[in-house]
Amino acid sequence: MTALTIRDVPDDQIQTLKVRAAQAGKSLQAYFLDLIARETSKPTLEEMVARLNRETTASVSAGDVLAAIDEGRAGR
Repeated sequence: MTALTIRDVPDDQIQTLKVRAAQAGKSLQAYFLDLIARETSKPTLEEMVARLNRETTASVSAGDVLAAIDEGRAGR
């Protein structure tokens, strides 16, 4: 596992994080690991859009759609 160092974090923010970690019954390290896991487990909006574009792109022309409709009507 890689060690991570964050420099120049304001003291008031560190104190807030320490309090939140304690309230969650965790060490500061465990609290940060949970934050990182939560953040990396959900896709960003940009990732979601890219995935939707990949999964919903179809190469069907209007002619293909009209032909399928005509075939469906002929089969009645």
